[in-house]
Amino acid sequence: MSRFKKLTLIHSNDMHGDFMSEMVDSHLLGGVSMLSGYISNVRKSEENVIYAVAGDMLRGSVIDSEFKGLSTIEIMNMLTVDVASVGNHEFDYGTAHLLLIEKCARFPIVSANIYVKNRMAHLFRSHYIKKIGGMKILFIGISTDDILKMTPDGENISNFIDIRSAVDEIQKICSRYKSSDIDITVLLTHIGFEEDKKLASLIDSEIGVDLIIGGHSHTFLEKPCVINGIPIVQAVTGTDQVGRFDITVDTYNNKIHSYTWELIPITPENCPKDPALEEIIKKYKNITDIKYSRYITRTSRVLKNESRKCESEVGMVFADALRDYFELDVVMIASGSLRADTLGEIVEYGDLLEMFPFADELYRLTLSGKLFKKVITHVFRKEALEGQHTEFYQYSRGVQITVSEKEKRITSILFNGNDIDDDMILTVGIQGYHYKNSEKCLGLTSDEMSQIKPCRLIAARDNVIIDEYLSSQELIKAPVDKRWIVI
Repeated sequence: MSRFKKLTLIHSNDMHGDFMSEMVDSHLLGGVSMLSGYISNVRKSEENVIYAVAGDMLRGSVIDSEFKGLSTIEIMNMLTVDVASVGNHEFDYGTAHLLLIEKCARFPIVSANIYVKNRMAHLFRSHYIKKIGGMKILFIGISTDDILKMTPDGENISNFIDIRSAVDEIQKICSRYKSSDIDITVLLTHIGFEEDKKLASLIDSEIGVDLIIGGHSHTFLEKPCVINGIPIVQAVTGTDQVGRFDITVDTYNNKIHSYTWELIPITPENCPKDPALEEIIKKYKNITDIKYSRYITRTSRVLKNESRKCESEVGMVFADALRDYFELDVVMIASGSLRADTLGEIVEYGDLLEMFPFADELYRLTLSGKLFKKVITHVFRKEALEGQHTEFYQYSRGVQITVSEKEKRITSILFNGNDIDDDMILTVGIQGYHYKNSEKCLGLTSDEMSQIKPCRLIAARDNVIIDEYLSSQELIKAPVDKRWIVI
């Protein structure tokens, strides 16, 4: 038997039902049809090929929402996925529905650290061994504890699901297979890039973890980040690109002898379309096009939503809509709840749901000026400005925050052009997820949020309110005021 063998490992993460190609700077980019074409080409040209997905296959497109992920799993089956890990958005349609989706998948979905409390049993398969070309590749799934904060349809999954220590679970599984001639071990994680780095630093080198393929933070990398001898990678988000390892495996010593990694753009030049997959997408799209083609409004020009980490024209419009509708002083829209790059000039119902798919609750907080400044200071804390996976927000008009990029700190917080007094009272609109996880997201305890008045639920579905508000407006313009200034 040859000692050195070739393995090609293709990977995606945070696809969020991103089925369709799009035009970017006059170039066609992404979509599962061309992604499928690329994977098929690689499988034809290379001998040993594995395609893995690091969580969040579901939620983010109209098609996925309409069919509650069942369309996505059919398409992922056609993409010939070999193994996938569990992301937090896999739980968006409820735990019972996720278990149905798992049964529809023709590939294993793994997570080693999600347990059912009363049985002390894994909710999913903890790991999967892929046998290929005379090699054994061990995949271990690791999921973020953010799933415990997801409460779709009022379901409190923390009552019956537990997230165990990732390091302990990895060591248990690797120890179990120490004598099984596993050639390489891959952690297929959905915990975020910074947490991947922490995880790698805690893993004993004797355990034998070779790679970490991650997701959750949508991180762009030009090359693998190597921590404790373990390369860590992500493939950003969606289907605009895919990660590729070309690995030489030392089967005598059960380790990686050498590797190269690159992020491959999914473009027509190297990714032919898959006609069979396009027919499946067309079937679903024809149904959703009829249902979601209701006209809402139009914009004076295309509105942009370029990044979670900067001001968004779409986010400002949505924040203003909720502010005006509920007559609040401030609304903060989580940047991560905005999912498309642009909106307009014609806005149909389907466009709105593509941009803002999650239908979260909205809570009204009554905060002192001192506590509001504490929130903003927490959001723009040094760790966040240095790139830690966190949540930034889009603000309604009247708020102006100035941040020094060099000093990694806030230099001013203004409301209606004036400094905010500690004793000022502000009514603030916050989405349900962020209200329920206020210490992590806002830096406030529940007691602090209710210090002046009890917090109040004012909307069960924020995107329904935005739909109603925008439907009453015409020729919406992009805000010209700056609310989040970086100097």
